[in-house]
Amino acid sequence: MNRGLPIEAEEMLVKLIPLVNDYNNIDIVVAPPYTSVHKACEVTKGTSIKIGAQNMYYEDKGAFTGEVAPGFLKALGCEYVILGHSERRDIFKENDDLVNKKLKKALSTGLNPIACIGEHLEEREEGKTKEIVEKQIMGSFQGLSPEEMVKTVIAYEPIWAIGTGKTATPEQAEEIHAFIRDTIAGIYNNEVADTVRIQYGGSVNPSNALELFKQANIDGALVGGASLQADSFHEIIKAATNI
Repeated sequence: MNRGLPIEAEEMLVKLIPLVNDYNNIDIVVAPPYTSVHKACEVTKGTSIKIGAQNMYYEDKGAFTGEVAPGFLKALGCEYVILGHSERRDIFKENDDLVNKKLKKALSTGLNPIACIGEHLEEREEGKTKEIVEKQIMGSFQGLSPEEMVKTVIAYEPIWAIGTGKTATPEQAEEIHAFIRDTIAGIYNNEVADTVRIQYGGSVNPSNALELFKQANIDGALVGGASLQADSFHEIIKAATNI
């Protein structure tokens, strides 16, 4: 719940646009709160920055007070939507089945989903990281066609590294990214696995971004606090262009 006022989003994006508008070899997406989506879409029109939402519901309309339909987001100009973020799973108890429904709806509506998976600290300490991640993959992506799977961006975000300042080492992150890709290959095939983009999310910042991006199976970053300031976000984006 940052940059939720339209003027706040506008100020940040006006600073960011000239810094990144010449970067043509990467995709840049900003996902503000719903209250800033319309202004963000206006400000970034015709630029290299795309706009996403932080969540959505899986129905087109109806008595779902407080929810936002995918068609609403499309009408505003959204191209992406984040689904199953660790905070949605952890605080609001969203499970794999709900994420799966949202994912299928986003794809059928023409939104590009960024689907999040990741484990808690105690699960990592108990050696259950791969077990948890595999379970989330099987549940969240159940029933997706190969064509739908390659349109889905996967974000691996260890919950213990979200907003804590703790970050998985590049080697730790790479190990799980490789495991995710191997799991996708087992479900589909190597072509799908090689094509799908897998991002790392977990206290990504300007000082660690380049080493993370150098890893073979890390295709980008889902950036949290470091994206709130145009300068620090730009440093991360610039790191991605150097790979």
